[in-house]
Amino acid sequence: MKTVQQTKLEGLSEKIFLDRYAMKDADTSKTKVGDTVLVLTKDDPKFPAKEVGEVIERQGNTVQVRTRSGEVVESSVEKLTLTREKTPQEMWDRLAAAMASVEATPEKQQEWTEKFRYVLDDWKLVPGGRIAAGAGASDELTLFNCYVIPSPHDSRGGIMATLSEMTEIMARGGGVGINLSSLRPRRSIVRGVNGSSSGAVSWGGLFSYATGLIEQGGSRRGALMLMINDWHPDVVDFITVKQTMGQITNANLSVCVSNGFMKAVKEDLDWELVYPDTADPEYDDVWDGDLEKWKKAGRNVIPYRTVRARDVWHTIIESAWKSAEPGVVFMEYYNQMSNSWYFNPIICTNPCGEQGLPAWGVCNLSAINLSKFYDEEKHDVAWDELAKTVQYSTRFLDNVIDKTPYHFEENRINQQGERRVGLGSMGLAELMIKLEIRYGSPESLEFLDKLYGFMAKEAYLASADIAEEKGSFQHFEAEPFLQSGFMKNMVATFPEVGAAIKKKGMRNVTVITQAPTGSTGTMVGTSTGIEPYFAFEYYRQSRLGFDKQYVPIAQEWKDAHPNEDLPAHFVTAMDLSAEDHIRAQAAIQKWVDSSISKTANCPADFTVEETKRLYELAFDLGCKGVTIYRDGSRDVQVLSTEKKEDKAEAVSAPAADTAAAEVAPAAAPASDASLNSLSKTLAVNIDAKTEKVFDKEYKRRPQVLRGATYKFNTPFGMAYITINDMNGSPSEIFLNVGKAGSDVFAMSEALGRVCSLFLRYGDHGNKVDLLVKHLKGIGGSGAIGFGANRVESIADAVAKALESHGEFTDSADELITATQEIDVIHETPAQYAVTRNAATSLDLCPSCGSASLINSEGCKNCSNCGYSRCS
Repeated sequence: MKTVQQTKLEGLSEKIFLDRYAMKDADTSKTKVGDTVLVLTKDDPKFPAKEVGEVIERQGNTVQVRTRSGEVVESSVEKLTLTREKTPQEMWDRLAAAMASVEATPEKQQEWTEKFRYVLDDWKLVPGGRIAAGAGASDELTLFNCYVIPSPHDSRGGIMATLSEMTEIMARGGGVGINLSSLRPRRSIVRGVNGSSSGAVSWGGLFSYATGLIEQGGSRRGALMLMINDWHPDVVDFITVKQTMGQITNANLSVCVSNGFMKAVKEDLDWELVYPDTADPEYDDVWDGDLEKWKKAGRNVIPYRTVRARDVWHTIIESAWKSAEPGVVFMEYYNQMSNSWYFNPIICTNPCGEQGLPAWGVCNLSAINLSKFYDEEKHDVAWDELAKTVQYSTRFLDNVIDKTPYHFEENRINQQGERRVGLGSMGLAELMIKLEIRYGSPESLEFLDKLYGFMAKEAYLASADIAEEKGSFQHFEAEPFLQSGFMKNMVATFPEVGAAIKKKGMRNVTVITQAPTGSTGTMVGTSTGIEPYFAFEYYRQSRLGFDKQYVPIAQEWKDAHPNEDLPAHFVTAMDLSAEDHIRAQAAIQKWVDSSISKTANCPADFTVEETKRLYELAFDLGCKGVTIYRDGSRDVQVLSTEKKEDKAEAVSAPAADTAAAEVAPAAAPASDASLNSLSKTLAVNIDAKTEKVFDKEYKRRPQVLRGATYKFNTPFGMAYITINDMNGSPSEIFLNVGKAGSDVFAMSEALGRVCSLFLRYGDHGNKVDLLVKHLKGIGGSGAIGFGANRVESIADAVAKALESHGEFTDSADELITATQEIDVIHETPAQYAVTRNAATSLDLCPSCGSASLINSEGCKNCSNCGYSRCS
């Protein structure tokens, strides 16, 4: 095993380390010349932007900071982040000492400080973000990543209590999962107030709204998972809730699906939607969302309606096909496999879906960096080093349980009763490339089974050893524990694990979790989670020119083979079939006692029927959950805040015929990163007074208009720009860019509507030339093409389409293509490289504003600044 010490971080890696994980100095008044600091360059209350730099001058409370890019920024000391730790080594020292401090004797503390420092060194073990940020740094910060709180008590007080618990956990850095199935369905009677309930989904909207408020304050953003069970009468409303804009915007959604429901789907059976009888005199005291427990107690259940199971399933599939939500968790199967099945049922997962938990359950995470375990001499995995690292890391995570502060006593009781930990991995794709194994191939499935089976075996043996020394988790009972679905497979493959558990006990109810590791993986500079690389090549425009660059491991290969293409084992997420993704997930899930955060990437032309087969394949292969993302997916259903009968009109016309507008062109905005700024260019002032002259100045749209559609490649993906004529002159513009529900789609539609209003209002001057003048040349964070074919932004593409349209005639029988489909020019780090095929997956990052937000690892991550919706 060849080890190269990583002593210094650069670029985005350094920024992530200093901003999120390095220990901070709260007293920035101590700042002096020469200090490395984070300086606030965008003072936004919701998403501030920071750069790493060195203080070069200080006058009173004002400092000059030279950033890593060479820019000099002036700031007050109050807006600086002053870090005590400048290097990873300093953080590793802190973490090793903190985790070893809970050992019983000074000798043990010294022994395990050295062993923990060994696995932390060179990023062999990468601690979860909460551990890295909080251990040894603060007694207030939780070291747990994942929380599930009990399903809300079905009362106003119970809902408010859940809201309070959720906000307290999020404020301290934890992500929260809530199952809404305990709340009575919409329109059901609430006898205490002689009224009816607004339903489970509406209360989910409250939790989502509060999460959005938490996102606006502090440096930690809230992360929320909402779930509902397949028997709940509001399940269809839940599945489709995001198709109505504004109801739930700050939560991930998943449906908890049972084995019985899947049987009904396969056999085309009816499915009954039910809810407990709220008239039961003990309803308020005993109902907690567990329908099976309610039934077993002999209590009454009220049927609400009978549906066709396949219809509900199709609704889930179609929604996931459109927008990647909701995900599906096979919850009954999850509990059958769960080691806590006999004392603590799983009710929900954390926001990214990798950790199923009981009520008040928590889990702490860290990841083995598999890229560090390639034995170059043997061209194999460094199995002995990997075994040692897994063993030491298991104890590291177990010690977190005793080191972390507990802000809710219920969390402490639950966690110390089951001691749930989640050891995962990152760098899998990099390791497989080094081994020349193509991700998704039959060979890779055999390798994944061997690799993750080996890691699970070593982790379980380590947990048994700790149990012999320190005692098993409180609820451990050998016989039922070994009867879980997971342990049956484990013992059948590795009998020595079963023998060790019977003899020594088990320290932790679960040991393995595969989290996305988006931020930490990006910081370390390897592939994240169990995912393949998103792409290998990307393009960089700088003062040195325009050149192609590669992910480091790909760059190294290209340097050694300058005239050759990358070999077949260099595979990216979009090179794989969706089935490849699912089969790889299933191979790893076999050895994961918790779950996995993974996205199955699908091509743009992936059909609803193919999506259905994929979800059912995931169930058949033993996955506990499944999430897909279809490249460039967009809703065919309008996201609407209006009545159903109004939707068709909203689609057919870019501007409502009942509105009037005055247009006052202004200076061109500087960047396409926020298309909101176009409202400054085309300032539309709706004024009731203009209604008096509406018929004279505003040209109403006839029933039929003719025009042409122009296809442009832009930094935000392919744009289809339709220009329709009225009386021989352009009068309306439609823009399709991105997927419905995305910022790019919304802003593009807004640009089309505003342009259409301008073109159809009044007879003054040559409006087309004026529009072209103000839109042409607007630049953004990237560009497409060269010379006359260069497209600076979506606004610039509209200007070019209008210029091309001057040569269009109704009799023309040809496809007009404005630009060639060349690769996207976009500055982005290698971790999430951007290619033309990947461009339609991009969206605007709410932190840095660039078109760098991609769907990966079951979440949305920014390839430019490291922002993650799930961190």
